[in-house]
Amino acid sequence: MAFVLNKTLGPIVSRRLLQRVITTTTARQQQLRFRSRLPYNTVVLFVPQQEAWVVERMGKFFKTLNPGLNILLPVLDSIRYVQSLKEIAIEIPSQTAISKDNVTLTIDGVLYLKVYDAYLASYGVEDAEFAVTQLAQTTMRSEIGKIALDTLFRERESLNVGIVEAINKAAKAWGIVCLRYEIRDIRLPAKVQEAMQMQVEAERRKRATVLESEGVREAQINKAEGTKQATILASEGFKLEQINNANGEAEAIRAKANARAEALKIVSDQLQSEQGRNAASFQIAEQYVHAFGNLARTNNTILLPSNTGDMSSMVASALSIYKNLETKDLQSLTSRSSAIESAHTDVQPVKKSTSAKDKQ
Repeated sequence: MAFVLNKTLGPIVSRRLLQRVITTTTARQQQLRFRSRLPYNTVVLFVPQQEAWVVERMGKFFKTLNPGLNILLPVLDSIRYVQSLKEIAIEIPSQTAISKDNVTLTIDGVLYLKVYDAYLASYGVEDAEFAVTQLAQTTMRSEIGKIALDTLFRERESLNVGIVEAINKAAKAWGIVCLRYEIRDIRLPAKVQEAMQMQVEAERRKRATVLESEGVREAQINKAEGTKQATILASEGFKLEQINNANGEAEAIRAKANARAEALKIVSDQLQSEQGRNAASFQIAEQYVHAFGNLARTNNTILLPSNTGDMSSMVASALSIYKNLETKDLQSLTSRSSAIESAHTDVQPVKKSTSAKDKQ
């Protein structure tokens, strides 16, 4: 058929005629689905539920028949349109659209509409379904052109709402309301899909790297905190150890000093008697002999007194040293007591003179 038309009418005219025939056939198929066959006027009519019959009397709109029993005049009245008041789902053919960032997309969808005014749907537009379908396609192209590809999938709901609002503004004069529009499928070019897949994989690798680095950081922080706490506890333990050692050493030194003082006090008390001095002389002689026994063990050079063999002279010299020290101590005590007594005698006349003046 296309070959015959090209021979007779030319390629351009034949192409236009074929497009018009295909469009008319599609519109008729949509009309058959959109509305039922026109019934005949049998005077007494029963209109089914959820249908509206548009009646013309002598070629002019007369009224709309509601569901139930209706009576018409024969010959004069004729049923011109039958509109379904049910919700209708219309498949929107796939079409190409260009996004805001110049990416070509292929999109199809499903449109849900309903006739709310049979008069406007019959006389407001020639083919309401075809008009709504074309309006949905053009509106979808314009709405997608406002959105970038990265935000298209996230703003799918807002895109559907925008298409529904645009269709309702135009379809109000046709007696049709668009209930909702759903984008069914979005197809991208193969190269764009590969780029998006690579982007997703790179994003996942980035997240994995970030999570791994955060884990390493947390581990290092925990390790540093543990080392810090261990160092602090070790230093506190060492501090307590040093304090305890110092206290122990101080107590030991104090105990040794007290013991030494007690020993010296006992020795001094014993030296006051004849037996104590004899015991001290015996101890000095014993220590002298013991010291001479240890001479020349650590060093070859030693100094010896002239009277090394005279033990009695050594003991006498040690006792004389002790007596000299004791004499000096007694002299110092005597001088201190005399100084105190002289100071006391000087103070008493001054007090008497001051008292005589007071009496005068």
